[in-house]
Amino acid sequence: MTKTLDVITIGRAGVDLYGAQVGGRLEDMGSFEKYLGGSPTNIACGTARLGLKSALISRVGDEHMGRFIREELARHGVDGRGVVTDPERLTALVILGIRDEERFPLIFYRENCADMALCEQDIDEAFVSSARSVLVTGTHLSHPRTEAAVLKALGFARKHGAKMALDIDYRPNLWGVAGHGEGESRYVASGQVTEKLQTTLHLFDLIVGTEEEFHIAGGTTDTVAALRAVRAVTSATLVCKRGAKGAVAFESAIPDNLDEGISGEGFPVEVFNVLGAGDGFFAGLLKGWLDGEDWPTALRYANACGAFAVSRHGCTPAYPSLQELNFFLERGMTRPDLRNDPALEQIHWSTNRHGDWPEMRVFAFDHRMQLESMAGYTPSKGGAFKELCLEAALKVQNGRSGYGILCDERIGRRALHAASGTGLWIGRPCEWPGSRPLTLEPSLGPDCGGLSEWARENVVKVLCFCHPDDDEATWARQLAEVRRLYVASRRNKLEFLLEVIPSKVASITTDTTATLIRSFYAEGIYPDWWKLEPMDEPEAWTQVCAAIEDNDRHTRGIVVLGLDAPEDVLKASFEVAARFPLVKGFAVGRTIFGSVARGWFEGSISDEEAVEEMAKRYSRLCTVWDGARARVQEAAE
Repeated sequence: MTKTLDVITIGRAGVDLYGAQVGGRLEDMGSFEKYLGGSPTNIACGTARLGLKSALISRVGDEHMGRFIREELARHGVDGRGVVTDPERLTALVILGIRDEERFPLIFYRENCADMALCEQDIDEAFVSSARSVLVTGTHLSHPRTEAAVLKALGFARKHGAKMALDIDYRPNLWGVAGHGEGESRYVASGQVTEKLQTTLHLFDLIVGTEEEFHIAGGTTDTVAALRAVRAVTSATLVCKRGAKGAVAFESAIPDNLDEGISGEGFPVEVFNVLGAGDGFFAGLLKGWLDGEDWPTALRYANACGAFAVSRHGCTPAYPSLQELNFFLERGMTRPDLRNDPALEQIHWSTNRHGDWPEMRVFAFDHRMQLESMAGYTPSKGGAFKELCLEAALKVQNGRSGYGILCDERIGRRALHAASGTGLWIGRPCEWPGSRPLTLEPSLGPDCGGLSEWARENVVKVLCFCHPDDDEATWARQLAEVRRLYVASRRNKLEFLLEVIPSKVASITTDTTATLIRSFYAEGIYPDWWKLEPMDEPEAWTQVCAAIEDNDRHTRGIVVLGLDAPEDVLKASFEVAARFPLVKGFAVGRTIFGSVARGWFEGSISDEEAVEEMAKRYSRLCTVWDGARARVQEAAE
């Protein structure tokens, strides 16, 4: 049968709560970052980032953490059909931290957890048969129930011609040979564990482990002797990870010296965090192995992916995309602390963002000053009106992708929070309305620390009234504010939208907006999104797109704002903008809600009438945009 998957991983699936403070004891951690966890889950995500079609077989709880794992797998492009929801058990958790470059304390919360309830009934032959390879990790050989599931999956893999790989992944306390407080321990001798592993090693084509992991598999702390003991029971290619010395592969007999094994290029990076580095390594190794590369090339991929992992915070978030890996291998290292390499981090950020937005139909009701100036406005009525705007947006969206809103927190807090989880793209303004020079909303705080309270799906939006002819002092002041907000957005893992409107400052030409865009890039500001005023001249759009693509090939794109223009004017501007693939859609507000808001505040129209009219106008604009785009595509065919 046709193989639709490259790799299925089997085993642990949990949530890592990573201490955000570096250098302190786990006892003193004050905040944590939440990531995916578990070796097979990390590897599935790591291989998906590298372009392989990956899937996971595991179990999660029927609760918030289980749903988080499912949603994150989907965001990473990992097939989750093999993940069973267990109604009786909780999702596994790990609490961990970075003490220094040698100590990484962690506590496993895995008592009767969901993934250890994996059983034979969870293994579907048709699903396993669809994969070119199956990877299992050692922890799931530690219990009769999970071992039976693993062996069943391996039997199907062998039957259907799949390659089989083992990550020894020895965690002594998960085998019951170390206490709860010894989660950091990587080696405790155990004849029982050695015996259990040796009964399964013959099943695999590829076995990967650290020296300590081969010690437990081989039953001796002499690494060469341990590898020979493993070789005595399996013909698999053995890959031994040696930390700073890189890794070596052995396809046949084990030599007297490990250095005589097959090696690949290593990368002498600064060690920041070793947790999850082995999973990143295995993801890169699988990429090379399954692509048919020779072992030096596969090990080069693996070493590079491991280098990214040890240089960054977290496990799965640290792994590279294929574009990032290729860039790194082609350009080479410029500094050992990869997380502080600006060019590399920009590619890492922009090629690993979650979600896909090829079309953007955004209802913008983030306006504050315009509503506050309307007769009958009060803060409570303003908030209620924005809830009606959201209702209209959701009515048009109707569960479909490609729709969004811009909504503020100061007046529209209830609407903003209600929008979370609806599938809408959500932008949130940060500028004080109408300010020039740019002033940010006071709620952000003097260091933009308020962004730490934002939902991760919110996109930071800032409007800057600027022009290439601005005097030096004005430009410097506005640039400083934009940069401050941009840096804070990245620090808080929030996407950033920069809106520029030069026509409100001075007269413009076909190159005005493009010149501004290049100026922001020159200052190291890389917006995920641009929000630009409509331009009638195709040449202006050509220059804008060139300015963006010359600096950031991975940008999300552009949305066109409305400037309170009538629908017929917007239609004409859409016809021009839709010719350019980098323009993803529109973000229009007052054209949709302006007259409706005035009537509603005055009491001349009801809630239902307001929602109906705004939904009608928003829907019409969506139809106008979709039509303009369709005509461009038809003309190109």
